[in-house]
Amino acid sequence: MEQLSSELDIYETRLKNLTEVTMFILRGFTDDFGIQVLLFLLFLVIYLFTLLGNLGLVVLVTGDSRLHNPMYYFLSVLSFLDACYSTVVTPKMLIDFLAENKSISFLGCATQMLLFVTLGTTECFLLAAMAYDRYVAIYNPLLYSVSMSPRVYVPLIIASYVGGILHATVHTAATFNLSFCGSNEIRHVFCDIPPLLAISCSNTHTNGLLLFYLVGFIEVVTILIVLVSYGFILLAILRMRSDEGRQKVFSTCGSHLTGVSIYHGTILFSYMRPSSSYASNHDMVVSIFYTVVIPMLNPIIYSLRNKDVKEAMKKLWREFGSLLKHF
Repeated sequence: MEQLSSELDIYETRLKNLTEVTMFILRGFTDDFGIQVLLFLLFLVIYLFTLLGNLGLVVLVTGDSRLHNPMYYFLSVLSFLDACYSTVVTPKMLIDFLAENKSISFLGCATQMLLFVTLGTTECFLLAAMAYDRYVAIYNPLLYSVSMSPRVYVPLIIASYVGGILHATVHTAATFNLSFCGSNEIRHVFCDIPPLLAISCSNTHTNGLLLFYLVGFIEVVTILIVLVSYGFILLAILRMRSDEGRQKVFSTCGSHLTGVSIYHGTILFSYMRPSSSYASNHDMVVSIFYTVVIPMLNPIIYSLRNKDVKEAMKKLWREFGSLLKHF
């Protein structure tokens, strides 16, 4: 009996040693150093532009009284989210392009996943809230200030964050409770869920179902809110007699609809597929697109076609120019 107990202890110790992973290796796109340097420069420029554009929009909305309404408050929250979203992934990726040691600790990997899933999910909910805001503003403009008072839009923003945190917590806990007893090399540039499931030696069927159904539910609900909101907006546009009014609506809503379409399209492509098709270079490119490229594009999408934002930018530029003359 004692011998059997001793053998079981040895077996459990070996199993524990196999399943305890203290760090992961992010393999990235390529081992070619020349290409890595080029990618470093490219993504460094994108990241700096992302920070400048998004944080600039936050400053613009905060500083210009003409932009103090719910639409631009939502836009400033979206810009802040995009700056954080890119920051969770890009700095580590830039370091790995030039470093020989591309490792990330177990805790660091879990933290990165928790943050980027939180921010990504929050953005889904926030884009839906922005669609509802546009519906209220266009369908019944006389009651807009009442219907979208701080008592309405502040809880919508908070609920978006709470939903993002809950969703991220479920996936992070489920993923990092798995055993990683084989390779610890992640075929990706950051700790995304599918590549981690691909290297786990546990049964990931439940994780795959969680990913499919939770992401699917969030996508269906948020896209449905967007579609219903824009359905009512379309009805309001058809009732308008003024061509100038229609043009203004198309300009404002077109930007938001473009951002929604690009973001949700890449999310659906990345997560709503069988797990057997994950972990390819193609999936890395798509993941980079929604975590790094889209946050850079959003300030362009939401500012170039918005007259109020352009006027605020011109005013800020004039003030900055007059300030420089004093030096």
